[in-house]
Parts: sequence; structure tokens; C-alpha cells
Amino acid sequence: MRRLKNKHVIVVGAGIGGLVTALDLISRGFEVTVFERSAQPGGKMREINVQGRLIDAGPTVLTMPWVFEELFSAAGSALHEHVELKAADVLARHAWRDGTQLDLFADLDQSADAIAQFADQNESDRYRAFCQRANQVFDTLYQPFIRSQRPSVFSLVAASGLRGLGDLWRIQPFETLWRRLGKSFRDPRLRMLFARYATYCGSSPLQAPATLMLIAHVERRGVWQVTGGMQRLAEALANLIQLKGGTINYQSCIERIDVKRSCAQGVVLGSGEHVRADAVVANTDGQSIQRGLLGDEARTSGAKLHLSKRSLSALTWSLVAESSGFELDHHNVFFPDEYPQEFIDIFKHRRLPTNPAVYVCAQDRGPGRVTPDGPERLFIIVNAPPTGDQHQFLGPEIEPTQTAAFKLLDHCGLSIDRQPDHCIVTTPADFEARFQGTGGALYGSSAHGWRSSFTRPGARCRVRGLYLTGGSIHPGPGVPMVAVSGRLAAQAVADDLGR
Repeated sequence: MRRLKNKHVIVVGAGIGGLVTALDLISRGFEVTVFERSAQPGGKMREINVQGRLIDAGPTVLTMPWVFEELFSAAGSALHEHVELKAADVLARHAWRDGTQLDLFADLDQSADAIAQFADQNESDRYRAFCQRANQVFDTLYQPFIRSQRPSVFSLVAASGLRGLGDLWRIQPFETLWRRLGKSFRDPRLRMLFARYATYCGSSPLQAPATLMLIAHVERRGVWQVTGGMQRLAEALANLIQLKGGTINYQSCIERIDVKRSCAQGVVLGSGEHVRADAVVANTDGQSIQRGLLGDEARTSGAKLHLSKRSLSALTWSLVAESSGFELDHHNVFFPDEYPQEFIDIFKHRRLPTNPAVYVCAQDRGPGRVTPDGPERLFIIVNAPPTGDQHQFLGPEIEPTQTAAFKLLDHCGLSIDRQPDHCIVTTPADFEARFQGTGGALYGSSAHGWRSSFTRPGARCRVRGLYLTGGSIHPGPGVPMVAVSGRLAAQAVADDLGR
């Protein structure tokens, strides 16, 4: 490949999107410099140190590893040479207040058998039909939508062709996930379980389109654990970037993107130094740019995201504690009796849920691991409103939700011996402080309504030479989707500069 020695690209932010963009551009022959304000790579993929033990406090699920395998291969390397992945047999363990439990497995037949015992054979048959439909949705959307540069309704229809129009109609984009699941299952517990997938992209199942059932298919194709924690994946990307000749500057703040005549020409550092480039890729939430946090001239043409359009935030507990009573797996979800109320509280009333579902990641458990004897690392999440720029979420405000969350765990048989000095709480206000301009929204805009997926910004924007990547950019949140956005940004830069 011809080396483009005079083509220099600056990447702002060493989150997964920025790291993927940087590595892909280096593989294409560009000179790349990354600026990251933190002391380590990863962005939302981060760790928290609790009593000397590192706990994943961001994404805890890795799916679609082939996205990273393709990336590493393009860089002349191999993913398995940098990180160790272990496939999970149990995708997640689910529990309800009535004491019932259900494991879903990577093996479809095993899950179907478990559902037959959990509910009945009819529900097991409905599960198989649901999986078939989720598979169809994924196959219909993966290439023409997910892997495409900011697709429109018209481009999706055009890419599908006449034969594909029937498939587009059958994926039912105009129906909500909650309504579709009510038709797919009779058991309300299964409706809750699969509705949970809407929260993976920060949305309410009551408003998200039925197409999000594709997440169930993605997860059924496999869930992997990264040995040593998710942060090792970010470090592997950063190390390979530097090995290939790229530069990563940590603890380097960007004052603004340097824009002249509506064209990005580099960045201005916090020190006042100007660093020139032929293109700039911003790996940050789109709202940070739109609100002028990287300079007024770098604002994109999109409108500021109204509070009603923001995705979910979270209230989390990172703790080292002993647990008993309930046999945890790596991923565990606990459901309240009235699941829809959680999303009414958050999206209608803009308040912490009064009776939330609870996710528990038991990070010392999983394939090939011995059940911990003593304190273990736990990461606990409940959904929260993205109002971190409006409320501080002080102790008295958090207490009712915290009490309800741990009471639900107790009802399901899980006791956790929490010690205040062994626990770190993170609120929407804390996420806003870390990811400014978002209100603590962790997934960009919510995926509410069939049009929402077409309104996310793409890699290109109105400022020439400025490109976007990250979870708020097409195709959306989730580790593999962010990686896809990084590759789409690199492709856009190469198309515009490499000719």
C-alpha cells in the first residue's frame, strides 16, 4: 500500500471509537496522533479501583468479536495475540421476585429446553420463533444499515432491492418492542426479559422499535469475557496503535478544534499549542461538539439534543463484598413485578425509578472460574434519567432507589454485605462531569420511534475535515457498534483524503 506520509490525522479521544479509527487509519497508511485527556485509554470502557481491586465500571458485555478480528487482521495482526477471550455458556441469569430463575444459553436448544421447564412447551416453541425473527431482523439490517455510512430510509430500501422489500416490512419497524413481545410470548416474565434488550442502547422498550430484537440475536451468537477485564481490549488497541507508529498523548486536553473557512485544520491544545492536521476525528458525544465544548466553530449542523431525546443514564455501585444466598453467574438481571413503571418514572417523570430492575455483574465468576470464597468484585447498575446537568443526585435523593434495588435482590435471595468504604457510587451527575454536555446520557440519543435510527449523526458533518465516531454516532452504542462507527469514520477519511 502506498504510504501517505503527508496525510496527518488527529483523533480527539481514546475511547473505543477513537482507538479503532486510529488503528484503521494507520493500517491505511496515514500518520495518526491521538489526544486523550485521561491517563489511560478506553473512554466509557473504564475501571474503578476499590480496595486495590480493579472493577469494570463501563461495558461488561463483549459481542460480535469478529468486528475486532477484522480490524486487527487489517492491521497485520490477530486479536487473539493481544487479548484472551472466553466464550460464556450462560449468556445471563435472570430472576424475579417470586423466586423463579431462568438462564439463557448460547446454545438455542439448551435455552429452549430451559424455557420449557421454566414456563411450558408452548413458550419454548414461541422462543424458537422469536429467535428466527430476530435472526431475520439482523440479517436484513446488518450490511445495508449497520455497516453503511449514515443510511436513510431511501438508501436502505434501495440497498435491499425489490426482493428485500418484503424482509424490510416483516421486521416491523413501526411496532414497539414491548408490543411485539406481548404478541411473541404469553408469559409476562419472558416479555420482561427480552424487553431488557432495549436498555442496551439506552432506550425504553415501551417506545423503542421492535427491530431492537436483533440485539437478542447478537447476544445469542455469543457473549465473551475478556480475561483481565474489558479494559484490556482498550489497552490492546492502544498498544498496537503505538507499535504501528501512531502516537497517543494521554492527559492532553483539547481547547478547541481549529476551524478556518468551515474546514478543520487541526486542534488547539490546552497549553495553547496549535497542532495541524489534514483531518480531525472527534471521538466524543455529538452533544459535546454541538454545545461548543470543542469550540464554537466546530459545532455541527445538528440541533442540540432535547432532554426528551436523551438516552438512559445510570446509577451504579462498584463494590468488593461477600454475597450469599443466590448463586450468581457473570451476568445477572433481577426483575421487579411492574417492569414498565421503571421507564415511566425515567422518561415521563424524569426521576429515579421507584422500583427498578437491577443488573449485577459478578466479575470473578464465569467460565473456568472457581466460585469466590470471600469478598468478590461486583458491578451493580440501575437505569436512571439523563439529568446529571440539572441535579446533583445527593444521598437523600438516591436512598429510596438504592433501598428498593437492594430489597429486590434480597427478595430474589441475594444478600450482599455492603461496607461503605468498599463501595463507590456513580450517579448521572458524575457521568455528566466525565462526559460533559450529555446530562449523563450514556448512549447518545434514545432509540424511540422508527425514525430514531436514521437521525443519529454519521461520520461526516458540515465542517469539512471533521469526522465523528462513538456511541452517539451511527450505528449507535455498544462496544461492537462503536467499533463499526470507528471503521466508518476511517473509511470516510480515506475516501476524502486518499484519492
